[in-house]
Amino acid sequence: MIINLNLENKKIIVIGGGSEAEKRIKSLLNEKCEIVVISDSINGAISKLVKSKQIKLKKQKIVNIKFISELKPDLIITTTNDRRINQKIINHTKKKKITVYSSDNPEESDFSNGAIIDFEKMIQIAIFTGGRSPVMSKKIKSKAQNVLKKIISKEDISQIKIQKISRKIAKEIIPTQLERKKCLRNIMTDNHIDQLIKDGQIKKAEKRATEIIKKWK
Repeated sequence: MIINLNLENKKIIVIGGGSEAEKRIKSLLNEKCEIVVISDSINGAISKLVKSKQIKLKKQKIVNIKFISELKPDLIITTTNDRRINQKIINHTKKKKITVYSSDNPEESDFSNGAIIDFEKMIQIAIFTGGRSPVMSKKIKSKAQNVLKKIISKEDISQIKIQKISRKIAKEIIPTQLERKKCLRNIMTDNHIDQLIKDGQIKKAEKRATEIIKKWK
């Protein structure tokens, strides 16, 4: 099952301070979660994130896994070069029912990472091989990205932004889910809104969407 984890307000531990850890950390930065890095050394990019207080650092060498009980994480990502330590972490977290991912052992991890095609954080398309071949995921991503850039327009991105605002307002005004869906679909297919988006008049498009919601019966 391919899912998008809701990590808001969760505590995530990333073990390791190299390029693999950096990649995982960057994929988490927009998730509104607490990120704690555990490593005795970190690269320059991770150091900058620590200094800017986007993530926290617990500087220590991993010799045991006591820190897991101390920090009580919701999810652990281990990226160390020590397969023995990585396996210990996997075994322990599974017993404690903590979600875990090990970069050197996707087969025993609770989830796999796809190659992500990202459009302004509004649309994310993932290419998965179920951990079987990350290299092929990246290759297929490269092929798909060129095609998708021709299909997904700036207008699509703007429509998503308007839908996000509209959903929030609709939840406050329209009592039932069914009616909210009808209303939002009406906004998505509204020719006036469509034209305003094409003309770059996003604020006016948002206003028009709000008017539709307020008049909805």
